Amino acid sequence: MAVKPWWRETLETILWALALALILRTFVVQAFWIPSGSMIPTLEVGDRVLVAKFWYRFSDPARGQIAVFKYPMDPRRDFVKRIIALPGDVVELKEGTVFVNGSPQTEPYVKNRDFFEMPPVKIPEGSYFCMGDNRPNSQDSRFWGFVPQNYLKGPVFVRYWPLDRLGRVE
Repeated sequence: MAVKPWWRETLETILWALALALILRTFVVQAFWIPSGSMIPTLEVGDRVLVAKFWYRFSDPARGQIAVFKYPMDPRRDFVKRIIALPGDVVELKEGTVFVNGSPQTEPYVKNRDFFEMPPVKIPEGSYFCMGDNRPNSQDSRFWGFVPQNYLKGPVFVRYWPLDRLGRVE
């Protein structure tokens, strides 16, 4: 077997690495930067997180998951919010409390509440209702409506930056 020149070996290695990285980023895991305070205290401005892009192919999105999705008003942008209500649920906001199907939700991750009122709304099939954890400072489904299921990219599962907050995201 002939020995390949060093430059060809290097070029092939770089091409294989790029192809593998592209496949992983497209179908498996993608890194995202948190640009706003809408998810404080769960995610801080500047946090960097990983999203399992394959997850929703095998498991339905769940209430309480933090998900990355295409912003419904401009699908070129990505947003990160918490899934509050699922298809077929009825969501209502009264005096700073979220009600899903008539039951008040326990939300220990919400430290900053607002008193936004919203009458009961049924979530259409194939859509989700998402809100930020920092309610007074979050543009979310209360303002721009539902997130179509095909806009969901995947759940956030780990924060990798900053290092002092490294770990799993619940």
